Amino acid sequence: MLEFYKGKKVLVTGHTGFKGSWLCRILVNAGAEVTGYSLEAPTNPNLFAMCGIEDKINSVIGDIRDREHLMKVFDEVLPEIVIHLAAQPIVRDSYKNPVYTYETNVMGTVNICECVRLHSCVKSFLNVTTDKVYENKEWEWGYRENEPLDGYDPYSNSKSCSELVTHSYINSFYCDMDVAVSTARAGNVIGGGDFANDRIVPDCVRAAEKKQDIIVRNPHSTRPYQHVLEPLAIYLTIAKAQYEDKKYAGFYNVGPDDRDCITTGELVDIFCEKWGESLNWVNQYDGGPHEANFLKLDCSKIKKVFGWQPRWRVEDAIEKTVEWSKMYLSGKDVCECMDEQIEEFFYK
Repeated sequence: MLEFYKGKKVLVTGHTGFKGSWLCRILVNAGAEVTGYSLEAPTNPNLFAMCGIEDKINSVIGDIRDREHLMKVFDEVLPEIVIHLAAQPIVRDSYKNPVYTYETNVMGTVNICECVRLHSCVKSFLNVTTDKVYENKEWEWGYRENEPLDGYDPYSNSKSCSELVTHSYINSFYCDMDVAVSTARAGNVIGGGDFANDRIVPDCVRAAEKKQDIIVRNPHSTRPYQHVLEPLAIYLTIAKAQYEDKKYAGFYNVGPDDRDCITTGELVDIFCEKWGESLNWVNQYDGGPHEANFLKLDCSKIKKVFGWQPRWRVEDAIEKTVEWSKMYLSGKDVCECMDEQIEEFFYK
């Protein structure tokens, strides 16, 4: 599948983030001509600085809210494939700064959609949103692509709006153009190199580094967890398939099997087991803002359309994350670790 990307002009927004850095590494290794458009990396340390791709891509530092700058980049690069990852991605941060969250996640989507509309060079466009776009009724079964969109908090709601913006552009403009457009609603991802605040696995790694107990604020919440390479493989599959045939354009849930929809407490138990060193965790609810308690996706559509099955179980995902993190903490070559994991995932 990755052979398709050799020589293709691919524009990735949000390339300095966790998922963006992994995606760019995959694309560079596949021989794509990659342009990234993003703010500076959101954390310090950050994966983008250490994953060895900055001098191998056209890295443009810019704000997705700046349509004029984004348009100039499109004019210069003339991308064939656009994968839109740029976002304000943290639920709790969206409570602290809702206006910025909406400006980035909604108007940022408007801007990227407008650039695609005005550039006939783009043949395949994928907007990556989130599993949190759905009106969450806390029920036991997974949400399907035709369920109502109505995220609760500013982050989730802004991503629901991002979906609706994309739907409108499809109906109003793209249906009459030679471009295929999809959205991908992805669940929680884990993997080496995520240094974000307010995410459970980075919190686990930071606690392990300091040899402290892991603080878990909501051990009973259920989420669909998967290794970062799982959704990235699907994004690339969708972008390739719809480039070759527009019939594959659509709206897709991207998540693990039901068996990997586990509670945060179970996830941390696995992490402690894989890490060793007598690592423990404590339940310490901090009275934070509302977050969904139970959330999972029905991914039967993407399995049927693409014959897709998850490669790695949640235990495998944690093991790969621990492997990367221990190499990083011991000062070893994380680029080599990334390439080995990419090679294993895609080719073995």
